[in-house]
Amino acid sequence: MSGHSKWATIKRKKAALDAKKGKIFTKLIKEITIAARQGGGDPAGNPRLRLAIDNAKSENMPAENIERAIKKATGELEGVTYHELTYEGYGPAGVAMLVEVATDNKNRTVAEVRHIFSKHGGSLGETGSVAWMFERKGVITIPKQDKSEDDILAIVLDAGADDLQTEEEFYEITTTVENFESVRKALQENNLKVDNASLQWIAKNTIEVKGEDAEKVMKLIEALEDCDDVQNVYSNADIDEASIK
Repeated sequence: MSGHSKWATIKRKKAALDAKKGKIFTKLIKEITIAARQGGGDPAGNPRLRLAIDNAKSENMPAENIERAIKKATGELEGVTYHELTYEGYGPAGVAMLVEVATDNKNRTVAEVRHIFSKHGGSLGETGSVAWMFERKGVITIPKQDKSEDDILAIVLDAGADDLQTEEEFYEITTTVENFESVRKALQENNLKVDNASLQWIAKNTIEVKGEDAEKVMKLIEALEDCDDVQNVYSNADIDEASIK
């Protein structure tokens, strides 16, 4: 299957850093709240909520935090209403970017996102300007465990996965949206630990970005992810981390 992906490794490092900062809990709480408000508070009948809870548990979020978020979403407790939006734009070197946000104030968030793009050499675009360059995929990350790569490959392909990327410390599995849940379930049934599972926007084609441009793109992504309202940032950049000083 596919070979080494620099961006997959970078994303994993950033996720670990976010977890240390406590930022990951904020993002997970928002996802649980939105999922429960849209599909109800019972994870058995709400796949999005079930996934959000599983991801929260994998990050060791206390059960009472999860329950409180669900109750706020269903009206049992007073809570905030979040709106989901996706912004499109361009970064340095013409890199295409999608930014998913969850906000209780749309005007504040769009102003912040526009300012971040502008400050880091990018620009916010119109709806539809770059979305066509991406496709929705399921992405599942699992640490290297006691099963061989061939065993894991057999499990995920049998369940309908599209691809398996092998990194130094983990595997990244890609699926269609339709097969995402069946692949995730197959991993769980085989007692394989899942670090993270989510639906993401994956670039249909990537552009290689090196040196100073790569550094600028990374700084833009980091600034966007530091924005409290931003849930996810996607780009079509193939970042050569080794070329960054």
